Amino acid sequence: MLSKAMQDAINEQINAELYSAYLYLAMSAHCAAVNLPGFAHWMRIQGQEEMGHAMKFFDYVVDRGGRPTLQAISQPPAKFKGPLDIFEQALAHEQEVTKRIHQLYGIATKESDYATQGMLQWFIKEQVEEEKSAGEVVASVKMIGEQGPALIMLDRQLAARQAGS
Repeated sequence: MLSKAMQDAINEQINAELYSAYLYLAMSAHCAAVNLPGFAHWMRIQGQEEMGHAMKFFDYVVDRGGRPTLQAISQPPAKFKGPLDIFEQALAHEQEVTKRIHQLYGIATKESDYATQGMLQWFIKEQVEEEKSAGEVVASVKMIGEQGPALIMLDRQLAARQAGS
């Protein structure tokens, strides 16, 4: 069974993951509105992944005999400056999520909650991938700029992203 402190912290993480899904959907909507369908697709897939992460935490709380408590989800921004701004914000957001996961791991360690430590290992590895993925796009946009044929080529490349990648 989860301690109250661990359950409360995971419930906060569920909310953070749902916010992440909202944020990426807002970014997707912006990209679609400015005719970057590949960027929009990439962000939509990212939003779906974040929803999956929320459900992993939700199911874990249930499996451990706890109760998920859903909270209000903050409204994400609706407008962004451009592709670089979007992916820089995505990278910064993923870095913040990484900090949150590490804080959860710290609580689990303090409480000798080995099951939660084990579950969080998956998220720790996932965050390495999340930061790498967003960082690669930031680097690409910085290299090619935010307009012109190279951006269209990157847009097409991002359109090829499959769920789970």
